Amino acid sequence: MHNPRAAMLVIGDEILSGRTRDANMHHLAGRLTESGVELAEIRVVHDDPDAIVGAIRALSDAYDHVFTSGGIGPTHDDITADAVAAAFGVPIDVRDDARAILQAHYDARGTELNEARLRMARIPEGATLIENPVSAAPGFSLRNVHVMAGVPQIFAAMVASVLPRITGGAPLISRSLVVERGEGDIAGPLRRLAEAHPDLSFGSYPFFRDGRFGAEVVARGPDPAALDAALARLRAMLGE
Repeated sequence: MHNPRAAMLVIGDEILSGRTRDANMHHLAGRLTESGVELAEIRVVHDDPDAIVGAIRALSDAYDHVFTSGGIGPTHDDITADAVAAAFGVPIDVRDDARAILQAHYDARGTELNEARLRMARIPEGATLIENPVSAAPGFSLRNVHVMAGVPQIFAAMVASVLPRITGGAPLISRSLVVERGEGDIAGPLRRLAEAHPDLSFGSYPFFRDGRFGAEVVARGPDPAALDAALARLRAMLGE
């Protein structure tokens, strides 16, 4: 049985403009790998309703899970919740349980739950809230789409809230072998190794170090013994 497959949708002009370096991709990839879920695609779109709706529909149809980051705050350009509602054709409005979470959070700090902050309680009909222990404003899951904040600390906390709900496969393990040869020298043996082990994935990552070319070969799969055997076979093929 294959592990579930997931996609990530990163939303925000600040990512595409280069103003912000996204850390959430790296975090999500690591956590999904630990959970036995394959992150198969990452897509980045700007703050445009049609672009977000189209991406949500396409990714939701193609993958078991979709994780979004960005665009669920209190400002005018936080349009992700509305776009997800539109993608699935459901209404969206302030929800009592989300409002109560925000009210308690801001009351405890002596801060007004004003109209802008109340936008963060707008939840599409039928969604399940995602806990946010950092700043209270919840994310939500609708069908197979999990909608989370873009701030890295909040995103990480929301991922931790979502993952227990997801059934993954066997955790994916990595093994690596550093070879001080150019990729052209190892391409043939590596191709034969991949053909002999279709249950594993292999990647070659070249480097230039101290005036010499080399590559780090990374094998991934759920069975550590199979990984060790495959890399041992590659060493023998290369005469290492």
